[in-house]
Formats: sequence, structure tokens, C-alpha cells
Amino acid sequence: MSITGKTAPGPKPINNILSQIQLMSEFDRDAFGVVAAGFRDHGDLWQITVGGSQQVMIAHPDHLHQVLVTDADKFTKDANYKNTNKGLARFMGNGLVTSDGEFWRRQRKLIQPSFHAKRIEAYAETMVDHTLAQMRQWRDGAALQVDHEMMTLTLNIVVDALFKADVSEDAERIGAAMDAFQEMQKNQSQLVPAWVPTPGELRTRQAIRDLDAIIYRLIAERRARPHDRGDLLTMLLEARDDDGHGMTDVQIRDELVTLFLAGHETTANSLNWTFILLSQYPQVLARLLDEIDSVLGGRTPTLADLRALPYLDQVIKESMRLYSAVPAIGREAKEDVMIGDYLVPKGSTVTLFMWVTHRDRRWWGEDAAEFKPERFAPEREAEIRKYAYLPFSAGPRVCIGNSFAMMEMRLLLASILQRWTFDLIGAVPKAEPLITLRPQGGLRMTARARSVAAAAQVEDALLTV
Repeated sequence: MSITGKTAPGPKPINNILSQIQLMSEFDRDAFGVVAAGFRDHGDLWQITVGGSQQVMIAHPDHLHQVLVTDADKFTKDANYKNTNKGLARFMGNGLVTSDGEFWRRQRKLIQPSFHAKRIEAYAETMVDHTLAQMRQWRDGAALQVDHEMMTLTLNIVVDALFKADVSEDAERIGAAMDAFQEMQKNQSQLVPAWVPTPGELRTRQAIRDLDAIIYRLIAERRARPHDRGDLLTMLLEARDDDGHGMTDVQIRDELVTLFLAGHETTANSLNWTFILLSQYPQVLARLLDEIDSVLGGRTPTLADLRALPYLDQVIKESMRLYSAVPAIGREAKEDVMIGDYLVPKGSTVTLFMWVTHRDRRWWGEDAAEFKPERFAPEREAEIRKYAYLPFSAGPRVCIGNSFAMMEMRLLLASILQRWTFDLIGAVPKAEPLITLRPQGGLRMTARARSVAAAAQVEDALLTV
């Protein structure tokens, strides 16, 4: 049954090719600025129509709740996920991030036990061990490409957790595949079809071939010599649905690539932004170092220590508020839906801009742009507007790896800051919204080894807080 309602406000439809190219150029230059201006000019819900395709922008917590929770069954993943030429499905196939409907529900049920709390906790020591190994390569006073270091570290961890295998010989191919995966976001906005062999398209094809070769090799090796190594691949191979059916190699490949790509890229970038923010807010860094030093006393952090590090948790949550690894989510309306006072017609793309929600002064106060971890102190966190903070999405499709990611970030950050701090070289990088939110141009920082003298400086800084 069709419904009637007001048409969402927004700019005039853009139909001619020159105007579309101009709009794409504006988005490439400052996507967040363009979107924020739309909310400022048109209100909490606005639309833009390009070439006959309608895109609705939302950021109000009530609207996010409706799309993700109460009316979740009225929406499906949009083309940016499901398009096999330019969407995430080109890399991830029909994995958890891109699939929908009954197939998605079956896969989610099969994979969920792999992320049981006890299973995740078993990776804690591995996470710390990899961090210690990575830090041994750093030198005091040296310029460090921190984004590369965090990507390498989280990649090693996710490979260990997924496969319990050595893929060091494939590191170069994996790194190139990661870059091609990110660049695909830029390619999505191009008018050139995927069959045209542009340099970017050729890199994408090679990246997919490389990932397939690596993943299918690991699956074949494990099927040939099956035994539980305590990794996610074992869990996926052994998983059975209610009818006793397991997953095919293609399904396992899609889920592994999904977890592989999503399982380290997001964590690495969240850590990158946290290091940037800590370098800009010395009082926050001083308080955090004091907590880490007081609790650990020089010991390597363990899972049990995390309960005694509440400020560490607050720092990470506040960092993810300002720089969510995934700053927006796309959906497509399966039927006519009323959102607020406006009709969202069937087939419309609905983009949920958490970047805007997380910085809205109505929910976060006049200092919404400031880095203030105290917002997430227990007594204040309880007062945060519901659905105004969604770093891991919400509803039935909440990120399946959120507990894994939070534990990983806390352990890695505690391990690193126990021994090192970083000074930003140059200006704060611009946030580049690709598949995940990367520091544009990379992240170069000076590594500072902590010492007794450094601890004294922390004490002096704390006195000024």
C-alpha cells in the first residue's frame, strides 16, 4: 500500500553531466563540508537527486534509530555495498557486510559463535605479543609512518586470529590489496564503467585475484589437515546450520575476506586518530599515561587489567566519536517509508551520517568539536542521547566484531603508551572518507621513547590539568 507525505527539502535535481561532474568534484574536495552544509540549510532530513537517483541524508538520532532498528526490515543495503562492479561486494562477495535477508540471517547465526566473549578473550595475549614485536623496530626520535605501523600491526593480529597462519610472504600483495580496496571508494564516484581498464581498475582486479589466491589456499590447506587451531577459520569450517549444512568454500571465502578487510582497517584508523588527538591534547595524554603507569607499574597489560583502566576506555570512545572509522552507512528503501514528516520513496538511497550526529551540538554541547574523554565517564555516559553515538552501527546489523575491536584497541593503546608517545609532524591530516576514515596523505609522527624523565614530565603536565 502506497503512502503519502511531504517531499524532503533539498537542492534542485542535478541531471546534466557537467553539473554531476562538478558535484563529484565538490565531494572529492570536501565531502563532510558539503553534507554538513546540506543539514545546515535544509534541516535534519534532506535529499539530493542526481541523474534521477534520489539520495536522502539523515543524522538525527530518532531517524537513525528508525532506519537501523524499528524499521530495519524496510531497508536493504544500498548499491555501494551490493554492486558487484563498484560496491564492496566486488571484494567481499556475499559476506556479512553486503548480504541481506534470509541468507544474511543464516550466515550471522553461523558466525556469531566465533565472536563469543570467551573466544575473543583468548586473543588478548596474541594482540599484546604482536604489539611488543612491532615496537621493537622503533627508534627514539625517529620519524615513524604511524598509519603504516598500525596497519601492519592490526593486519598481523587479524591474520593470526583468522588463520593462525604465516602469510608474511604475502604481505606485499595483501598491502596492495588493502590500498586498492580503499581506492575503490574513489572509483565508485567516477562515471567511467568498470569494464574500462583504467589504472585503478587494473589494481582492483589484481587485488581481488591476490586475495582469492591467498584465502582459497588457506581454506584448502585447512580442509586437507583439519584440526582446531583456535582460529576463526576453524570455526567457520565447523559451523553448521539447523539442517546440518555447513558453508561452501565460496561462502567461507566471502566471510573471511569481509572479516579480513573490516577487521583490521577500522581498528588501525581508529588508533591513528587517537594518536593524533593525544598529540593535540597534552592534558588528556598526561592523565592517560598516569592511569596506565599506576595500574600496570611496568607490567605488560593483560585482559584483566582493562577493568582498571576506565580513562583508557573513555579516550577511545571519544576518539571514535570525533573520527568514526565508518562515518556513514548506506541503505535503500524497500518500500515507501515515512521518516519524520517526510516520505522516502521506495528505491531511494538513505545515507546515515554519523559524522554529523557525533558532532551535533544539540547532543554534545557547545564544545562538541573538542576532544573530551570525560563525556564517557560512567555518570555522563548514561546521559548521552540514545542513538547519538553509533561507532559500530546499531540494531540487528550492529558490528559483529565490536567487542573484538574494543579489546584490541584498549590492549594495543595501553601497550604502546606504556613505552612510547608520538609527536605529530606537520599539520593535522585531513580526514579522508574512503571505505574507512583515513588520515589523508598518511600519518608521520616522531616516536618518543618513554623514560624516568618522561614520567616526570607527565607528572608536571598533570599538575596543570
